[in-house]
Amino acid sequence: MPKIKTLLFAGGQIHDWKGCGDAIAEVLAGCEELDVTRVCEDLSALEAPKLEPYDLIVFYYTVGQISDAQKNGLLNWVASGKGYVGIHSAADSFRDCPEYRAMVGGWFVTHPAYRKYQVSVVDPSHPITKDLVEFEVEDEMYVTDYDPRVGVLCSSLWKGAANPVAWTKSWGKGRVFYLALGHDASACKQDIFRVLLQRGCLWAATPPAKD
Repeated sequence: MPKIKTLLFAGGQIHDWKGCGDAIAEVLAGCEELDVTRVCEDLSALEAPKLEPYDLIVFYYTVGQISDAQKNGLLNWVASGKGYVGIHSAADSFRDCPEYRAMVGGWFVTHPAYRKYQVSVVDPSHPITKDLVEFEVEDEMYVTDYDPRVGVLCSSLWKGAANPVAWTKSWGKGRVFYLALGHDASACKQDIFRVLLQRGCLWAATPPAKD
């Protein structure tokens, strides 16, 4: 069976995208179904038709500006039936681009101090979270505003209210998985991060079954 052609894209401001990119690359290398190519910082890689060789993009980026050509290249490619996996600060990329935010399904609002916190599994029947139970992470909790139509898989408590940690959604014919974990390289090396990211990649890269 042919491998899933995967683009790992890392860059941006604020976060240690190099350290996180290395840790994420190691996680992806442990998933034998993926054939991974890594690109750093160069947003022109999103312009059509440069994404055409790929089935999946794994995206770790913070803030920045996206041009119309880059935005259209990425969003149209996903909508054509491809997979997008956004990690942590992918919800804080391109703050001035509502179309990108709509594709991801939510956006960063704030975060408490880096700490240990509990995460509940909301949907243990989904392929990404199947048979998982409540777990603890040491990471930066991203508090997001999000589209209530997303499929929340995991959540944590923030000021007494449930806050999504992982969700899925569709974008056209494509699949989107967002994972809020992964502030730094250490967080990206946790076992649960590996499990969720690998499963999320396989899910996002698999087109929905036709009726």
